[in-house]
Amino acid sequence: MSDKPRILTGDTPTGSLHLGHWVGSVKRRVELQDSHDCYFILANMHAFTTRSDKPQEIRRDSIEIVRDYLAMGIDPAKATIFLQSEVPAIAELCFLFAMLLPFNRVMRNPTLKTEIELKGLGETYSFGFPLYAVGQTADILAFRPVGVPVGEDQVPHLELTREVARRFNQMYCKVDEHAKDEEHVALGGVFPVPRADVGKVGRLVGTDGVNKMSKSLGNAIFISDSPKEVQKKVNRIFTGRQSPTEPGDTGNALFQYVDAFITDEARVAELRDRYSRGDNIGDGHIKAEVAEAINAMLAPMRERRAQYEGRDDLILDILRDGCARANRTAEATLLKAKEAAGLGFWPRTLDLGAVRR
Repeated sequence: MSDKPRILTGDTPTGSLHLGHWVGSVKRRVELQDSHDCYFILANMHAFTTRSDKPQEIRRDSIEIVRDYLAMGIDPAKATIFLQSEVPAIAELCFLFAMLLPFNRVMRNPTLKTEIELKGLGETYSFGFPLYAVGQTADILAFRPVGVPVGEDQVPHLELTREVARRFNQMYCKVDEHAKDEEHVALGGVFPVPRADVGKVGRLVGTDGVNKMSKSLGNAIFISDSPKEVQKKVNRIFTGRQSPTEPGDTGNALFQYVDAFITDEARVAELRDRYSRGDNIGDGHIKAEVAEAINAMLAPMRERRAQYEGRDDLILDILRDGCARANRTAEATLLKAKEAAGLGFWPRTLDLGAVRR
């Protein structure tokens, strides 16, 4: 077990990762993997909440995300990458945590409401759809992290997790309700109350200039896109500006990309000044600079990703090893939680390995 502070975060496999994932969370993960004990979950069971009829697609997407992780610079020698479905302690904790949350509290989660609306689920969603908000608390707390790198839209989910940690510690570990979050473990609580670690860009707008970047909305630039595809998609970013001599709004979607991807601060300041004054600088010129900056960032990622194309065997080996490590950690947490809740009748032994074919 590492003595480094632990973090956990991850993704639901819905396809290749995009720039929104990079600036919102993955970049931060890469930065933290040298200084922290990192666990990155592929929440493949959560993918079944809306795609239970497409299990093969979920399996494919799970493998593709690992390819993207490796391309972006996540090192499986430094970080534990694992599948949610292969860690049974998560499901057990989910059932226990569900008893600590009123149903109305779960349904008030603003992220959950937004997803129901954006996905057009109406009243047709399965019972499992709101349950995933509870499951996410188990995904996190099973690994007892001190921090969770997330995008801005996931902060409400994390607040639910923080509530569960506090309630469990107060109910079963006799931690005083007035205790500070950072004191819970020292006072005998099983679970740290994890903090949100939001990236520099908490919410990257998509190329439509309105909605958050999302595969389902068709407004995403993917890590796996070619240079030409990147330029084509950047050209679609809508600003509503008509002329290079028209003063522009530097709070628009295009300048979010300028701030996120152009690394020369002096150049960013110059672009902002000229654009705001309408100093004969068009959207097309800025879009070309943005695309160039994005492609420069993606070039080494494309090279790394190419090493794993067609090598699902290597991806599965990484996942096997990660799941074995994840199970050891999650089982230790589950034992502590069951003992605190009066469910620890005797220790159990699981075969934490994975058969290599």
